Amino acid sequence: MPKTSLAKPDSLQELPSRVIAALEAIDEHKGRDLVVLDMREVSAFTDFMVICTGRSEPHVQALSDAVEEELMKLGGKPDHIEGRSSANWILLDYFDLIVHVFTPEARGFYQLEKLWRDAPLLEWQADDDTER
Repeated sequence: MPKTSLAKPDSLQELPSRVIAALEAIDEHKGRDLVVLDMREVSAFTDFMVICTGRSEPHVQALSDAVEEELMKLGGKPDHIEGRSSANWILLDYFDLIVHVFTPEARGFYQLEKLWRDAPLLEWQADDDTER
């Protein structure tokens, strides 16, 4: 699986603004282990997947709310949202972008990066990981 680190800000120019906005919202709200899967060559149902981990169910909820709020500013609202009631895995579907916010346990169980291992994986490097 090809891995690339997203060095801020230059390599971000390659990503659509909605993907960047989702990453920045998650980063700002202390989401962990942010990755982007470039699905354009391996799937017809979306272009990008953003995957991250929250510390707890309330944190997962807060992260998904932050993404939704930030993408609303860009004029986008999710077509579909899954998992709000349990909050151990919340999925926000924007057609060309799908955002997955997991608890640590759910992320370990579902292992989406392994499921989609043929998609190029970009790792987001937070400005300061020491606070996480």
